[in-house]
Amino acid sequence: MTSTSQRAELQAQIWKIANEVRGSVDGWDFKHFVLGTLFYRFISENFTNYIEAGDESVNYANLQDDVITPEIKDDAIKTKGYFIYPSQLFVNIAKNANDNENLNTDLAAIFSAIESSANGYPSEQDIKGLFADFDTTSNRLGNTVENKNSRLASVLKGVEGLNFGNFEDNQIDLFGDAYEFLISNYAANAGKSGGEFFTPQKVSKLIAQLAMHKQEKVNKIYDPAAGSGSLLLQAKKHFDSHIIEEGFYGQEINHTTYNLARMNMFLHNINYDKFHIVLGNTLINPQLGDDKPFDAIVSNPPYSVKWKGSDDPTLINDDRFAPAGVLAPKSKADFAFVLHALSYLSSKGRAALVCFPGVFYRGGAEQKIRKYLVDNNYVETIIALAPNLFFGTSISVDILVLSKNKTVNTTQFINVSGEDFFKKEGNINILKDEHIVQIMEMFDSKEDVKYIAKSVDNIKIAENDYNLSVSSYVEPKDTSKKINIKELNQKIATTVKKIDKLRADIDNIVKEIEA
Repeated sequence: MTSTSQRAELQAQIWKIANEVRGSVDGWDFKHFVLGTLFYRFISENFTNYIEAGDESVNYANLQDDVITPEIKDDAIKTKGYFIYPSQLFVNIAKNANDNENLNTDLAAIFSAIESSANGYPSEQDIKGLFADFDTTSNRLGNTVENKNSRLASVLKGVEGLNFGNFEDNQIDLFGDAYEFLISNYAANAGKSGGEFFTPQKVSKLIAQLAMHKQEKVNKIYDPAAGSGSLLLQAKKHFDSHIIEEGFYGQEINHTTYNLARMNMFLHNINYDKFHIVLGNTLINPQLGDDKPFDAIVSNPPYSVKWKGSDDPTLINDDRFAPAGVLAPKSKADFAFVLHALSYLSSKGRAALVCFPGVFYRGGAEQKIRKYLVDNNYVETIIALAPNLFFGTSISVDILVLSKNKTVNTTQFINVSGEDFFKKEGNINILKDEHIVQIMEMFDSKEDVKYIAKSVDNIKIAENDYNLSVSSYVEPKDTSKKINIKELNQKIATTVKKIDKLRADIDNIVKEIEA
């Protein structure tokens, strides 16, 4: 792993490429070409490393395609999930990119060949469509073939020039870091649309730690609104202390983001047989029911989006929603995601979900769902975070931690929305590692901390109409200036005397003038 300064330099170079090469193309649209090229280089070098297997006498990039036997290809696809011939490797295409008049069509053919190499193999669904958003014939690259090729060549040469060091030693981490850096920068610059698929890294880290707390091993981890996979990948970074036995699962409704999530898995060296990311509407068409239960669930679902709800009368009979006896409102699907996660959670696991604060105090169906959650003792902790931590929204949000194995009938409330729990950087607030440590210590101990944390008996919550708003239970610190009333009255009396004297003096002056 390189030093912090080397990583920062590498990231600066990547962002420079992303901005200089795109020209007049909108950065949000151009991200597919930069991210796709980075991914193409990674899987090429990863595949080369697998084929060469540390044998210095083998240089896969210099081999002719026709020396590859069907047996070699078959074995490689079964292991890696895909196949890349020597002539298709990034290094060979980038080498002649500036002089290749057929660059855009050559790349399209290579990407199609890599995807189709998995056809008929267990990895087919994990590889299919990975390059769908890397459209090398797109007019966004230019109006002529020459313009398209020129821009593609610039991206290829730029990514070719990036120094990732020795692959076996550190390239996996650097590729993954670079990819997350690009995604987060694009998300920050895209505003609301970016926030829909990327959760800031430090917030992801907190959520992953909450879900996996004191679980030395989990069967698998799941995100029902996977986005680009950032929450799942934070769990991987805790792999040394938490063993994830069966891998990473997620469902995503947006096709582009679904592809980003799958690429992200590969870039963090998660093999195709250790992740299962699917495309579709989690609430209406859940596809991973056969894989439940999950010992760890993490998610940042979209806030208060519309869904079918009561327009589909069959949903009230769905195993996910039936126990609560009511559906989440059609205009606010927040609790539909919560109930979905709860249904998929194992009896020993935890779910940590980002929620819009309104769901914890609004009435109607949402109050009834809160009643179900509290009466069944599923709510372990609710954490109020600082405002302006997320891309595209300045509001403060909460983290809801669900558990099915609680031994006490209390619910913990933690308020870390104050200035002691974030660092301001530019126009946004940042959660730092030291803040995460403090939050996790309070979450673990369940001890009351004045003005910050309080555990409340569920009976009291019921008496408070099942209000789960953190501010209803954690007394805020009084930051107003203390006033000494007696001293203030003395000052006022003195001021009044001065005013009376001044008025008397003015009256005397007026009398003298009139005389």
